[in-house]
Amino acid sequence: IAQEVVGLFCMILLTLTTLVANIVVMVIILKTPLFRKFIFVCHLCVVNLLSAIFLMPLGIISSSSCFNWVIYSIAECKAVIFLNICFISASILTISIISVERYYYIVHPLRYEVKMTIRLAVAGVIFIWVKSVLITVLALVAWPHGNGATSASRCTVYWSPGAHKKVFVILFSITCFILPTIIILAVYSSIYRVARTASLQQAPVPAQAVAPRQRCDSIASQVTILTTRILMLPRLIPDRLLGSNKAILTLVLIVGQFLCCWLPFFAFHLHSSVTVGTVGGGHGEMVVTWIAYSSFAINPFFYGLLNRQIREELARLRRSCLNHPLGQEFCLSISEASVQENFLQFLQ
Repeated sequence: IAQEVVGLFCMILLTLTTLVANIVVMVIILKTPLFRKFIFVCHLCVVNLLSAIFLMPLGIISSSSCFNWVIYSIAECKAVIFLNICFISASILTISIISVERYYYIVHPLRYEVKMTIRLAVAGVIFIWVKSVLITVLALVAWPHGNGATSASRCTVYWSPGAHKKVFVILFSITCFILPTIIILAVYSSIYRVARTASLQQAPVPAQAVAPRQRCDSIASQVTILTTRILMLPRLIPDRLLGSNKAILTLVLIVGQFLCCWLPFFAFHLHSSVTVGTVGGGHGEMVVTWIAYSSFAINPFFYGLLNRQIREELARLRRSCLNHPLGQEFCLSISEASVQENFLQFLQ
């Protein structure tokens, strides 16, 4: 019983975190005209918010033994499957587009400014939802008809096993995980190479450290010159290494978070679909599903609140709500800024 209570508490807490975090990031982006460049981040928050409102409560009902009495009709089970696959697809496709957008924003800034228009952004959003709906429709092909019913815990894509389910899971995994993973890895690797090149070029040797000076034989002058060389020259290599390390850290955080959330989910479903005599469901499917759902709560932090501009705007709004003077600037510690800056801020 204690395990069930703890599990239920964690699922509710994750759902509430998803609601609050995504609402905060959405409000900041929509309230600030200068943040229009974060349109896909805002769309990602919309997808996460819809998931927290419609999908995650249904996941709580399906995962907790406290709701074993809940019975779904075929139509209701179809709706659950539709929401599950549609929101998962939309979230992953949006993350893929954000990575491509960042690539052009950083590597080809002039081309980005010319081609990245509101019309193109709207077209990207429409593409995400059309593709997500089409993938979801494939899951419901050949679904059983009638007035049957099933418990909420059994309402998964495997409720109606068959060859078409195996084909769908494989296609779903390729289009919504394997291809996006390849895109994300390729894009952030390219951004990392650019960031590393920039970090090697951002710390030129100070002029006074290399410029010839008139010889002075006084002991005070020699001590000053020696102290300057000791203090300034060793900083050149650490500064470059720091920039490179920030790029590596950002790459590892973004790609690692994506793989940690979604790899278990798709690996489980691929294994369940291709293994003879194995049908998905049960405790294993519940665990990997909620690991995947945690992405809805993590995304607003990785793509929104870790951005220094959004954090500063959040601090300004908080001061405004608390009636504090707006003249007080929000300052980050050097260690926090070095860890949490994204690629764009680092290159700038």
